[in-house]
Amino acid sequence: MTSDSRRAGGGTLFTEPVLVVNQKAKLVEASNEFGVFDQQGRQLGAVVEVGQSTLRKALRLFTKYDQYLTHRFEVRDTGGSIVLKVTRPAKMLKSRFLVTRADDTPIGEIQQENVLGKIRFSFTAGGRAIGQLRAENWRAWDFSITDAADIEIARVTKTFAGYLREAFTTADNYVVEIHRQLADPLASMVVASALTVDTALKQDDQG
Repeated sequence: MTSDSRRAGGGTLFTEPVLVVNQKAKLVEASNEFGVFDQQGRQLGAVVEVGQSTLRKALRLFTKYDQYLTHRFEVRDTGGSIVLKVTRPAKMLKSRFLVTRADDTPIGEIQQENVLGKIRFSFTAGGRAIGQLRAENWRAWDFSITDAADIEIARVTKTFAGYLREAFTTADNYVVEIHRQLADPLASMVVASALTVDTALKQDDQG
């Protein structure tokens, strides 16, 4: 537990130092929805996977083809307003994520750099490198997020002793710890990657 993570948050997805993502999907109007909470258990928003038709659901359930199709996520606040959109175009081996604002204004791209070993993603915005997300083990459960100077600015972990309250179970949650307040576009890229990349990787594992 760091002093930075103890700082008071502003009650939003972009200002709280700790985000807890519930990976147990809730089916809401035919879409998978993953709740996002602060360290006290108060909901801050949700990640919603949209465009999930009956055929897509059947592909996911009975085949391995769903992982090769385009996936679209919306990051929403507690009022249901879209704050970010994340699209993973159809892929063969390496994933790529396009991050935009609610009005589809581009923010940046998250590009998978390798297939074997510890998975690594690069962040680019306006054609320049602004950071990375790196898995710390081959199973890609824990990630370190760094800025362009290779300084760690956030972490994504499955367990976070001291913050997970009784309402949370580590089996269904992962935790995003953001070490300091960030400016855009890096702030949006960190939130977008932390809330969607892990979910997308798990879907690929499940085939």
